Amino acid sequence: MKYLPLIAFTVAISACAAQPPAGVQSVGQSQQPPKAVASCIAQKWADGSQQQVVSQNTLANDQAMDVYAPGQQPPNGAAAVVRPSYTGKGTWVGFRGAGAADSNATSAISGCL
Repeated sequence: MKYLPLIAFTVAISACAAQPPAGVQSVGQSQQPPKAVASCIAQKWADGSQQQVVSQNTLANDQAMDVYAPGQQPPNGAAAVVRPSYTGKGTWVGFRGAGAADSNATSAISGCL
């Protein structure tokens, strides 16, 4: 019985970790690893805008990344949020920031899924 609070705490933390970040619009999933998806998004945005695109690792070994939209800067700029899939293998991708429904941004992301 003395381990029941620890088990409950572990289950609660696991449930929170299995949810997409708040304020992020889900765009889709890919079977590619996170680094490949993030690199593709950065390349499409850079080629389309002719501007610098900033990528930021948010988890070791390129397992999670934020790719900031052209002209945006960390930590609060609009970005593609690339994470390991919350429901199995692969990669989950979302978009956060002002104009989260921006069709140009989400169409570039969708092209990398």
